[in-house]
Amino acid sequence: MQEQVRVPGTYGLHEIEVNTLEAWPNTHPERDYVTHLEIPEFTCLCPRSGFPDFATIVVDYVPNTSVVELKSLKLYINSYRNRQISHEAATNTILNELVALLAPRWMRVVADFTVRGNIKTIIFAEHAQPGYTGPRPEYRRYLPS
Repeated sequence: MQEQVRVPGTYGLHEIEVNTLEAWPNTHPERDYVTHLEIPEFTCLCPRSGFPDFATIVVDYVPNTSVVELKSLKLYINSYRNRQISHEAATNTILNELVALLAPRWMRVVADFTVRGNIKTIIFAEHAQPGYTGPRPEYRRYLPS
């Protein structure tokens, strides 16, 4: 078997390529608590023009038996960098894949895109298990814009 030669300075590209989202056990599954994640350097490509779009992705969720492993989430989000996808599709795909992985009690993904063409776009996508009545905090960003 031939050994793969990597160009120096590209190990991150390989990590992104081979990454899969990973779940970790929730150490307090008996409690409804909210995990708030902010990802301020999200990028993807416009499916029409190919120009880059930039956003802050905010994920709020109430875990059930699993939480997301953060390095795998970072690499997963970075995989969108060269992907041509609409704002709506990116937001809903992120939500769908996290829900499939974690089966949270409740989750909201917000993609807060920077102004482009004089239009500000914020996409909200939400999931809740049937009968869920626990916390659903209002959307908020904590990091400076």
